[in-house]
Amino acid sequence: MKTLGIGLIGSGFMGRCHVNAYNSIASIFKVSQKPVLKMLADASPELASQQAKALQFEQSTADWQELVQHPEVDVVDITAPNHLHHPIAIAAMNLGKSVYCEKPLACTLAEAQEMANLARSKQIPTLVGYNYLQNPLMRTAREIVQSGEIGEPIAFRGVHAEDYMANPLSPYTTRLDASQGGGVLYDLGSHIISLARYVAGPIQEVLGNLTTVVPERPSGDTTRLVHVDDQTHCLVRFENGCVGTLEASWMAWGRKMHLAFELTCTKGTLVFNQEQFNELRLYDANQKAGRDGFKTLLSGPDHPHYSAFCPAPGHQLGFNELKVIELLQLLRALEGGDACWPDFTEAFEIQKVLEAVKLSSEEARWCSPQSMITN
Repeated sequence: MKTLGIGLIGSGFMGRCHVNAYNSIASIFKVSQKPVLKMLADASPELASQQAKALQFEQSTADWQELVQHPEVDVVDITAPNHLHHPIAIAAMNLGKSVYCEKPLACTLAEAQEMANLARSKQIPTLVGYNYLQNPLMRTAREIVQSGEIGEPIAFRGVHAEDYMANPLSPYTTRLDASQGGGVLYDLGSHIISLARYVAGPIQEVLGNLTTVVPERPSGDTTRLVHVDDQTHCLVRFENGCVGTLEASWMAWGRKMHLAFELTCTKGTLVFNQEQFNELRLYDANQKAGRDGFKTLLSGPDHPHYSAFCPAPGHQLGFNELKVIELLQLLRALEGGDACWPDFTEAFEIQKVLEAVKLSSEEARWCSPQSMITN
């Protein structure tokens, strides 16, 4: 089996999730290239060395440019802070290397557009870590909608709510740094936007409202002002005529992973909640009186990729399995198969929606994501 040299930048939680996927992929899916952990880059030589040993990388560095230029690194994997996504990805693609990048794609729309344009012009496989899209049941939901099985979409309600910043004493972090595309809109809103686009279709217009609930956060012995949103609410119009709402909050006490949507169509409804992400609820309007109700679809081997992990239905996949499925997209593309999805182009489309929501809130008007394109 051929090998594929992996260079990972960032060894935090998400970096470790990627390593798990690299170590697991060849034992679960039939692939022609086995990932080999070549080099790890991190914030300091000491941290990089320590984490490289722990994660079993061959080499380490504190200089991401050294990693990008390493002759045995074929894929540059970016789980570094948001402001590093653009320079690392551009440098890697200019060397003809494939890039696997966590979301959001970049800190600005101009950066995201440059990344997407370069990937297209060089025909380089790229992958962005919107891993909840890899849930086999999301493909089922999309197939149900696109087949017309429950009619045409007419209303979408989507939310991504968690509570990790609900405590006003939670310290200031880079999530609150506006220069890094900070705020809950970018951090969580990007996920529900990605699902909305995937299941209900492209977004035509948005009317957003961003609010800061906690105006300052502890930072060492002092406090720092917060200039980003703690919660976002948005009205949305889809290109197909469907209308709805989007919501993002990290102030929602009790919510741990409430990435959820309800899509009403002319002949039925779909309901999903990531906290029970092995279940998709389906209501078909063509039911007998007194026998009508939602049907719960459980993940099983009839759904794409599930059977690679387990032959029995209802045994459930987990977060890390979604990362393995995500990585499969990249390996198949590198083998000459289907294009990666979501790639930099799709991530750029998501970023256009994010920027449209932000501008809409600032100017108190409806905004079109397509109008956000820069020249």
